[in-house]
Amino acid sequence: MKSLIEKLVTISSPSGRENAIREAIAGEIKPYIDEMKIDPLGNLVALKKGRSGRKLLFDGHMDEIGVVVTHVDSKGFLRVDSIGGLSPYMLLGSRLVFETGASGVVDVEGETIKDFGETMKSLDYDHIFVDIGATDKDDAEKRAPVGTFGTYDSTFVDLGKRLVSKSMDDRIACAIMIQVLKELEQPEDDVYFVFAVQEEVGIVGASVAAFDIMPDMAVAIDVTAGPDTPKSFKRMGFKLGGGPTIKIKDRGSISSSRVVSRLKEVAEKRDIPTQYEVLIFGGTDARGYQTTGRGIASGTVSIPCRYVHSPHEMVDYDDVLNAVRLLKALAEEGVE
Repeated sequence: MKSLIEKLVTISSPSGRENAIREAIAGEIKPYIDEMKIDPLGNLVALKKGRSGRKLLFDGHMDEIGVVVTHVDSKGFLRVDSIGGLSPYMLLGSRLVFETGASGVVDVEGETIKDFGETMKSLDYDHIFVDIGATDKDDAEKRAPVGTFGTYDSTFVDLGKRLVSKSMDDRIACAIMIQVLKELEQPEDDVYFVFAVQEEVGIVGASVAAFDIMPDMAVAIDVTAGPDTPKSFKRMGFKLGGGPTIKIKDRGSISSSRVVSRLKEVAEKRDIPTQYEVLIFGGTDARGYQTTGRGIASGTVSIPCRYVHSPHEMVDYDDVLNAVRLLKALAEEGVE
């Protein structure tokens, strides 16, 4: 499964520009599904038919955070704005790759030591720039004109038990769902696999994906910020390697008690390690499903992840494999 993860995380597809990752996912799942469609917003929706007549939905968003070029100055340096929750501090010193093929390095302006120090105390996008090696404005505009989208340019690193790359948020969920499809032979319910767009800019794709499905249960799969590094958030106790988490709540939604109970029941029956997650910030596509139509019982299964929204997000491979086991088991057991 590591080769699948590497394939997905190294594709550059920020929110609103998901074509490349959608094409890759469609190619991976085509032999294993009964139906597939792309809705008007760009969500990829696949169906694996069951026998009960009930409907179960799994969701993983396929977009990633990024930047968009907002201005090119006379010397050919780019100014950018964020797509999703991308801190300018995370960008400093990183490499970016743009949809045109241009690549560049992010740095910060400062005319004096004092000026530089004050800027670093409250860094914002007004004070950073991207150097794509252009010689002047005309050269830069040929390579990356205003409106060009970009993402981190970083590599996948296999550390054995731990895996590191950009866009584990949320390509790791896409990989998990693909693997479930490959292994799932006879689901109890009709299982819909939604690879959603534009989660990072406001849960856009999930807000419309289920209108014509209206499943009996929806489970979003996402990452959750790992609180197990030195002096990290002391009010949360889950960790890398402890198993996928069953979310209780975050800032965006409270998981359906029915979904939480069913996930825990299936995990205990199949002896799959899990953790409970109470996230004190953030949100997932579960919120989009909760508020769809007349409402859908929704929850989230998360993969603990260190350094979220950085170029080097870290997950535990055993957590990933156990998430595959959990979701496959739920599909086999059914929503009831």
